[in-house]
Amino acid sequence: MAIAALIPIFASLINLDHPGHYITVGVISISVANFVVVVLMVVVFLLAIFLRFPKSKEHQA
Repeated sequence: MAIAALIPIFASLINLDHPGHYITVGVISISVANFVVVVLMVVVFLLAIFLRFPKSKEHQA
């Protein structure tokens, strides 16, 4: 119930009543919001590849 009371406050912080911003390179056009999401997904993917998973002492090779 407390979260429902905070939704209008958070919604008023972001003005969505304007056209989006786009990055255009040649024939490729992507919105800034989608570009940020893609970059964050790549970062998470690279972290998943390069960070080691914790191993228990029983299964160490």
